[in-house]
Amino acid sequence: MARVKDILTNKGGEIWSIESGRSVYDAIYMLAEKGVGALAVIDDGRLVGMISERDYTRQIILKGRKSRETLIRDIMSGSVITTSPGDDVNECMRLMTKNRIRHLPVIEDDRVVGMVSIGDLVRVIIAEQQSTIVDLEKYISG
Repeated sequence: MARVKDILTNKGGEIWSIESGRSVYDAIYMLAEKGVGALAVIDDGRLVGMISERDYTRQIILKGRKSRETLIRDIMSGSVITTSPGDDVNECMRLMTKNRIRHLPVIEDDRVVGMVSIGDLVRVIIAEQQSTIVDLEKYISG
């Protein structure tokens, strides 16, 4: 089974983050610019939360707030579920399913070293299943 470190090796460890004192508008702009669904919120090198498109729709649009006037710290998810490079894909999938989240920051030595998404995990699982199918077909055909 693949591990988180394998995913980060293949996709790179680029981390898109923003500070909690910035405006929600800045976060949404960055989400669109980078083509991602969530950002790590990092203050003074420490992960303090996550902000996602879901946070925006529920905390800004539905509540009639203004994204240019609202700070990220006021709407971010502060209780962050994380993973580590040594965790396997199945454990990450379990965490995401149980907590109804789509992104997991990867933490090593108290710092964010990457981010895995549900899409990353699905790609790995499909690739492993395809490999198993090929192996079984070879075994059956002799």
